[in-house]
Amino acid sequence: MTDLPTHAEIHEEGPREGFQIEPGPISTADKIKLIEALAATGLEHIQACSLVNPRLVPGWADAEAVLNGFRPRPGVEYTALWFNANGLERALAFRGKLTLHGAIALTASEAFTRKNLNRSHAENVEAMRKQTSLHLSKGVPVDRIGVMAAFGCNYQGDISPTQVIRTLEDGLAIAAEAGTNITLFSLADTMGWATPARIERVLGEVRSRWPDKRLALHLHDTRGLAVANAHAGLRMGAAGNNCTEELVLLCEEMGIKTGVDLDKLIEVGRMAETIVGHQLPSELIHAGSLDAFRRLAA
Repeated sequence: MTDLPTHAEIHEEGPREGFQIEPGPISTADKIKLIEALAATGLEHIQACSLVNPRLVPGWADAEAVLNGFRPRPGVEYTALWFNANGLERALAFRGKLTLHGAIALTASEAFTRKNLNRSHAENVEAMRKQTSLHLSKGVPVDRIGVMAAFGCNYQGDISPTQVIRTLEDGLAIAAEAGTNITLFSLADTMGWATPARIERVLGEVRSRWPDKRLALHLHDTRGLAVANAHAGLRMGAAGNNCTEELVLLCEEMGIKTGVDLDKLIEVGRMAETIVGHQLPSELIHAGSLDAFRRLAA
């Protein structure tokens, strides 16, 4: 696989991930302000909040208030994160404002499945059968398979393309049994093992096997992460998460269109610094201007 896409969809996770890890407190009004500002940059996919138990994620105890409060922008897809039936019910209360999708979430590493979920791969497959059935019974489409640790694992080491293929086959078997059609595969670098060579190898094998499936990548900018799980986001202090504005600039320099106004996005990054009250790790939002940054990088 040596070809590059002409367009990339960026799924922004800054609000959900960023406010989840901030010690806070961050006001509901500021969360709403950031979500609305991100939507004005040209981003078309924003994960707005976490619907995980507030005892586990206290930074999103006001999730319902934020979802009630922000004004959706036409053409922007807003999503939320949930892991269980209770979270799904909370999401269903905002059907129409939130775009609801279910996913069959599996892991290419048996060791990580045991460490992260305290269950075997076979037990996790069974859990995904039940979760898929629940989502479909509520009218929530299940049209994607997510594979964690697709490029390597801190507990198991290298993950071969064969292991990723086998995991995707398990997910497709769950989907076939439930009568749902999978259109997208998401491959996650859960622990920061991905290198360009690893990505090329795995994607090449997956695309050769299933050329009709859309592919999404969930990547980090560092190696050796323990359990971090986020892709593009404003990276409010979470080591290893990609800064969206830097990702957009990289895509631009590679000739890949994103539809995002980079200058506006940089301003939102500066707004986020004001909201959280500390400097964020992005080099780009501290460069003074985009032209200045480009001169420094040249």
